[in-house]
Amino acid sequence: MSTVGKGPLFTTPDCDAARQWFREKPKHMGNKVMSVEEAVRRFVADGDYLASGGFGGDRIATALLHEIVRQQRQGLSFAGHTATHDFQLLCTGNGTGRGQLLARVDIAYIVGLEARGLSPHARRIVESGQIELSEWTNYTLALRFQAASMGVPFLPVRGFAGTDTFDRSAAARITCPYTQQELSVVPALWPDVAVIHVHEADCFGNCRVRGTSVSDWHVARAAKKLIISCERLISNDEIRRDPSATAIPFYCVDAVCHVPFGSYPGNMPYEYYSDEEHLREWLTIERDVEAYQAFVERLIFDTTNFEDYLDRSGAVARMDDLRKQELEPR
Repeated sequence: MSTVGKGPLFTTPDCDAARQWFREKPKHMGNKVMSVEEAVRRFVADGDYLASGGFGGDRIATALLHEIVRQQRQGLSFAGHTATHDFQLLCTGNGTGRGQLLARVDIAYIVGLEARGLSPHARRIVESGQIELSEWTNYTLALRFQAASMGVPFLPVRGFAGTDTFDRSAAARITCPYTQQELSVVPALWPDVAVIHVHEADCFGNCRVRGTSVSDWHVARAAKKLIISCERLISNDEIRRDPSATAIPFYCVDAVCHVPFGSYPGNMPYEYYSDEEHLREWLTIERDVEAYQAFVERLIFDTTNFEDYLDRSGAVARMDDLRKQELEPR
């Protein structure tokens, strides 16, 4: 059995280097509210390692991802942890005549939009070989964020060794100093920047999340820079009335963007259901390269902001129905 996976390691697990970054990161309770355009311009740079919050099709930071594509960032690395429409969106920056947005991807779940099917364009980009890949399971990629949030260089895991995924990852095998058992270990992952959409945030960046948060607790604490988009901007007095509801504290956050419906066409738990009609439109039109080019020109590159996208995609007209679908008993 191999003791080290053959996959590339895109980031260093050096916890002392990460500690130096966080030591110098501003942690004041200043007003961090800004536009999506400004947040991406200030905090997302070419060559950055990007992490996307949410889980599958739930609570995707769609508005922020649109802006990253619109501003044509280049050479990004990306953590494909339960990535569905978010990975599909980022692949818009590849193969459409605007350079190469994605260059390296730690993959666990990409290309697929769960039961909806596979993204033809994302599949074309991956199969073209233009993206360098390192493979993980969803759990081990989540553990990498957890290790970073704990400030340690790796965490052990069982049930990963002996698989093709291990061989294509950058994981390793060690001997436990206490039991002498062989264990796999996965390296810590500190993203340069993360984008997370939440239900509520105050101007300082204290955030509330309803429903499943999966890895976002760890992603928020592992990311060197964190951009938050929120459905509602609430007062700090409201945050203080129930501090136990704060999932992400202000000192993790660099920017707060107020973007109602900012997860569309994904599902925002307790707010609005996923727009299955629009997601099917994406998957269908991607089969034809020329039609897809025109589609993304109209909905992303020719738009001025996310509100423009909501209008052009028909989301505004459908939102009342999507709210009813999310809130009605099943």
